[in-house]
Amino acid sequence: MELFWEKGYASTSIADVLQRSKANAGSLYHFFPGKQDLLVAVLQAYRSGIDEVLLQPAWGHVTDPVERIFALLARYREMIVQTDCSYGCPIGSIALELHEPDPAIRELLAANFLAWIEAVQRCVIAAGPALPPRIDSRALAEFVLTTMEGAVMQARTFRDVAYFDRAVQQLRAYFDLLTGAARGPASRKAVRKGPAGRTSTRKPAASKTNTSKGAARTGATPRSPVRRRAR
Repeated sequence: MELFWEKGYASTSIADVLQRSKANAGSLYHFFPGKQDLLVAVLQAYRSGIDEVLLQPAWGHVTDPVERIFALLARYREMIVQTDCSYGCPIGSIALELHEPDPAIRELLAANFLAWIEAVQRCVIAAGPALPPRIDSRALAEFVLTTMEGAVMQARTFRDVAYFDRAVQQLRAYFDLLTGAARGPASRKAVRKGPAGRTSTRKPAASKTNTSKGAARTGATPRSPVRRRAR
């Protein structure tokens, strides 16, 4: 898989595979008569290993379902930084390169995307009351995948991880809106900071009107209080 995302499927030759794998040509052709057969095997292995290779290292001891989503994205950020922004999602890269692959390849690409989506969807469902009750968990998981793929692509194109960071920040802001909506209007009530950082919900006192000053500006003579005559 490394060769395919480093050089692209079309640019990777059997000689490249033999050199990287240190395999014997006869053995390779015995199991994989053509390069496409090799790609099928790679995609199948990648799909089967998503938990061990990607999810478990990313999640580690993270238990909060929503934070698991962002821990997974942080794992991609690590790979971007480690490769000086040359990293590209292997499945996304192959899907973009092979415009019209045969049904077997297309189905395996879709299966890999679905495995990723379903992993994130399980996190969304596990979040339970932390998210609005009528949230479309599948659509939200697909949106997270779209954000990741686009962010990785931009970071690789511009050779700048900041593009990835900004995309994830916007996704985080969206999740904050969702969690705020789930808590109800009370959680979204604006509060202002008082002295020493204390929060206060007290309304500011209405400003007093100085009649004398207002009269002076308009040129009117302020009225003097009228004394009641003693009888």
